[in-house]
Amino acid sequence: MTTELRVLDPTEWDRWYGVLELAFGGVPEEPEERRLWQDLTEHERFLGAWDGDLPVGTAGAFSFGLTVPGGASVPVAGVTMVGVAGTHRRRGILTSMMRRQLDDVRAWGEPLAVLTASEPEIYGRFGYGAASYTAHATIPTDRVRLMVPDGTESVRLRAADPAESLGACEAVYARLVPARPGMLVRRPGWERLPLLDPAGSREGASARQCVLAERDGEVVGFVRYAVKPDWSLAGPDGTVVVHELMGLDAAANAALWRFVCSVDLTTKVRIHSRPVDDAWLGLVTDVRRCQPTLRESLFVRLVEVGAALEARTYQAPVDVVFEVEDAFCPWNEGRWRLAGDQKGATCVRTSDPADLALSVRELGSAYLGGTSLVSLAAAGRVRELREGALVEASVAFGSPVAPWLPHGF
Repeated sequence: MTTELRVLDPTEWDRWYGVLELAFGGVPEEPEERRLWQDLTEHERFLGAWDGDLPVGTAGAFSFGLTVPGGASVPVAGVTMVGVAGTHRRRGILTSMMRRQLDDVRAWGEPLAVLTASEPEIYGRFGYGAASYTAHATIPTDRVRLMVPDGTESVRLRAADPAESLGACEAVYARLVPARPGMLVRRPGWERLPLLDPAGSREGASARQCVLAERDGEVVGFVRYAVKPDWSLAGPDGTVVVHELMGLDAAANAALWRFVCSVDLTTKVRIHSRPVDDAWLGLVTDVRRCQPTLRESLFVRLVEVGAALEARTYQAPVDVVFEVEDAFCPWNEGRWRLAGDQKGATCVRTSDPADLALSVRELGSAYLGGTSLVSLAAAGRVRELREGALVEASVAFGSPVAPWLPHGF
């Protein structure tokens, strides 16, 4: 039995999306959530696999700008909504969609593809490497105090309607995007995502609330959160669930964290998908009690090795020849000379002897500066062929701030 792979027709979206829902367990999404994803779908960048008139596979690629080390925004394909019907597994459908998709991304002139993975092991064989991580924690506010910096008292906080304050919050977000690798430039329509708050997904928490941080009449930060009430025999035991918290400076961050840690009738703050170098780690008096855990977040795939490595800058001078393995996208295989510094870089093919040998997956992991080539070498995934090349390249690829994906897609 053969399947046909074709670009998604808008009239087929509902049936196509139904396959995706079944692949992820079969629980229907809330109507407003489904409607948002339908509105955001760029149909010419989405694929469907069909067995006759039956949809059996889904895959898409949103168009984003991704911040890379140095602050540039690089066009990327945000791979999303990948699923195969359980009745059609192990027939090569996923591989055929990944093959077609990467060919398309290359034709679109986008040097990178990125994704979040429900099962990370699946995408490694297609060249995706874990490039950023997120921190998850629960701050026990009845046991942990905050030490706030000077200037915190100059920040004024006020409650605001989430929808009415959207413009001010988006302006804060936009100012932060160039400062951290891994952040996404939101295309029109994506500003609706932070307001998505279906009642069926709140797990007993309140509707989403918003507090703005202001200084001299200017919005310098915001937090979107919910409160999940609870009681024990000892009294109130509620939880503040932080959805987003962003500040333009240390005082704004501290004021917002202090606020969520002091909400009445609560004893804990639950945070998820935060940067691994987030401000709260330096504010709390006892990190261990918060039990932070890490999770892979953004996976990066270099579609065009030369263009991708030229698109970012390097925090130290580097001149290194990579021997790149990439069986899935063979146009990347071979030797590449990367020469660059904080001002820019070139990456061209060369016949010179290789200094480091690795696969495109390792380049993806190191690309945003959150995973060191030294650590990958320690795991046997990078081979040093010229003494000193590993440390030189690892230092150059680093980033002064950890990469972070602010939201899924």
